[in-house]
Amino acid sequence: MKKHFASAAMTVVALTAAVLLLQGPADSQAPADGKAPPKGAPKGKGKGKARPTGPTPRMADGKPDFSGIWNGGGPVGDIAQGLMPGEEISLTPWSKKIMDTRLTKDDPEANCLPTGVPRIAPYPWRILQTQTHIFYLFEGNIHSFRQIFIDGRPHLKDADPTWYGDSIGTWDGDTLVVDTVAFNDKFWFDFSGHPHSEQLHTIERINRPDLGGLDIETQIIDPVAYTKPFKIKFTATLRPGEELMEYICQENQQDAQHLQGPAGPPR
Repeated sequence: MKKHFASAAMTVVALTAAVLLLQGPADSQAPADGKAPPKGAPKGKGKGKARPTGPTPRMADGKPDFSGIWNGGGPVGDIAQGLMPGEEISLTPWSKKIMDTRLTKDDPEANCLPTGVPRIAPYPWRILQTQTHIFYLFEGNIHSFRQIFIDGRPHLKDADPTWYGDSIGTWDGDTLVVDTVAFNDKFWFDFSGHPHSEQLHTIERINRPDLGGLDIETQIIDPVAYTKPFKIKFTATLRPGEELMEYICQENQQDAQHLQGPAGPPR
């Protein structure tokens, strides 16, 4: 297992250079009116910036090309904000008890740890795509990465629980279906403190309907934390002209100590 993850980290470094040199990021195809915000402007919010328009970029094999710098695409404050029509979040007594005792200062994301799945930190992130792998490179927190295998391999039989799990992707037409298992139970789904167990299983359906948007629909399956599965949907927006910055959350981190009160509203 250790060799598996060590080699994956080396692969990210090599593929980052290769993909950017040979393929170029999809945001290079964005129209000229998608200008980067001025220096000093808040990053990660996307306010006042129009969504780029244009056709869906494609790989050489005809599959959608998800490459580019993105913002959003997952829950931040409350996962319930992304509930699809007819869906609801039904907590088990186990998860309700956990939520009732969580404090905002204990939020792992606020303490510079990875967001897990499907949560997204309010900072830009990049997708690198090849014929066999898709990588998410995150600017926020610890510059972590997530890898999705699209080369036909099955899930690992002895996968260690991790922040981003073991992700296997398959194509359903133009939609990438990502099946992920082997999560740890350390991350929160949102700032409100929605929990999960190590039995968490997510199924994401990712589609790029046009140049500027990435629709991410996620089914949450966790019989320990929720009485029934539920689906959420968020859309990430392309950020043309931007690059990931060096942001070290642990460096002079003073936020968590000032966060007070329960993680979410009364339930």
